Amino acid sequence: MFDLVNGLPLHPLVVHAVVVLLPLAALGTLAIAVQPAWRARYGVLVVACAALAVVFIPIATSSGEALEERVGDPGLHAELGDQLLWFALPLLVLAAGLVWLDRRGAATSPSRSEGGVTWGGASAALRVVTVLAVLSAAAASVQVYRVGDSGARAAWGDQVTSGGTSGAADAAGDGD
Repeated sequence: MFDLVNGLPLHPLVVHAVVVLLPLAALGTLAIAVQPAWRARYGVLVVACAALAVVFIPIATSSGEALEERVGDPGLHAELGDQLLWFALPLLVLAAGLVWLDRRGAATSPSRSEGGVTWGGASAALRVVTVLAVLSAAAASVQVYRVGDSGARAAWGDQVTSGGTSGAADAAGDGD
């Protein structure tokens, strides 16, 4: 199903949505975790980015499997890509939890801090979710890097050398 679009493999096209949205969601989650005042303003946007990333990951995975049938096994890249959803889902849940707990706290508390991280008035649940959200954002960011690096190595590892010349072009006599 997720194979070609206008004759081009879908995977390298759709993977860019994941590469942009998931790190953006991770950075946004970090921002709303350390700046409680930003949760009301940017929280829904962060959750939307995380949700879109979660939607695009299975499309990237399926299109990657279709591409694998055409070009061969990408090795570690496929394995790491299959794991990415399990980093994105907790990020989505924790970002949504931050926003929800913040709104719930705002509804029950007449005064809110507009500064940075404040633990004094925060509920224990909000504290735990904040710490877990920061850890999840870091883990998701690292995993996106690992998937992308292994994908780049699988696609380009034997074609581009550190000298900047293409091994395939040199072999064909096109490198001069």
